[in-house]
Amino acid sequence: MTLAVTVVGTGAFAREHLLAMAGIPEIEVRWVAGRELDRAEELARLAPGARATTDVAAAVADPAVEAVDVVNATPGHAPWTIAAGEAGKHVHVDKPAALSLPDLDAMVAATEGRDLTLMVGQTVRFQPAVRALAEAVRAGRVGDPRLAHITWYTGHAWPGGWRSWQLDPALSGGHPVHNGTHIMDAATWLLGSAPEEVFTRGFRTFSPEMESPDSFHIQVRTADGSLATLELCYALRQRGDMLRRVVLVGTEGTLRHSTEDEPGLASDAARPGPLSLEGALRTQLAHWVDVVRGRAEQVVRTTEVQAALAGALAAQRSLVTGRRVHVDEIAGHDRSGVAGKGTLA
Repeated sequence: MTLAVTVVGTGAFAREHLLAMAGIPEIEVRWVAGRELDRAEELARLAPGARATTDVAAAVADPAVEAVDVVNATPGHAPWTIAAGEAGKHVHVDKPAALSLPDLDAMVAATEGRDLTLMVGQTVRFQPAVRALAEAVRAGRVGDPRLAHITWYTGHAWPGGWRSWQLDPALSGGHPVHNGTHIMDAATWLLGSAPEEVFTRGFRTFSPEMESPDSFHIQVRTADGSLATLELCYALRQRGDMLRRVVLVGTEGTLRHSTEDEPGLASDAARPGPLSLEGALRTQLAHWVDVVRGRAEQVVRTTEVQAALAGALAAQRSLVTGRRVHVDEIAGHDRSGVAGKGTLA
């Protein structure tokens, strides 16, 4: 039995979702919905049988649709997730899930509060290398995780590769939220403890004329006293360049991964994606189907999403204020359920 899906969004990442869904036989895309009909029609052609519309509300509420993939700009995540939940649909929503913790709470209430599934697209968890690290931690290979150092350097077309909404903190949450949610979630997941105190410094490397810094160093202290150093950079000159390193130190051992260790050739003309990252989005969406059908326990739990979003919001506040920020300063933060080691494992 196929899962009938409405895709909300017509941007670049909606296209990536549709391409990934094309490789999942159980997904049947019924609608591609967004504000621009020509763009919706272009993307709908990627999914045989899908129809395009600018009537997002009707596409979300369609009785023939069982689930909704919300993959539009971040300000639209909460409204359409809530609308989908109220219409009785299961929801997959892109990261960051929301721009505030109260919005995320409302999304959870509208879906999980109605015995529906809500899965946030923390794609990093489905990258083979990160998943292997998490499995090793859960198997006890490092004992109690205490220190994490994650380096995340990526080539983007700065300053011309981003649209205005992504550079406006009022719309994107700021870069530590928009993209930093990924690296904050990875640290939260691997350490198994929620961010508690955050300090961020940002800088402009090859985009000095842009309002938003393109690179960040984030220091995190978690609820159990573990420490994480997170380096996030989207300023490598060559589009397609990538360098990722993870070092995780525990009481009984150390785990590490680096894309530098992977085989293969790269040049300006050919820059294949690292094998350690390949196929993550398709795996993520296939897992969503398994969760909806009751065949799998959800890998991305909303308590963990709330913890990582709180940490990312604190990182953005630290970037703006220049001081360390405790997550209790973030509106809507609730320490119950996410404060200690083990609650996020």
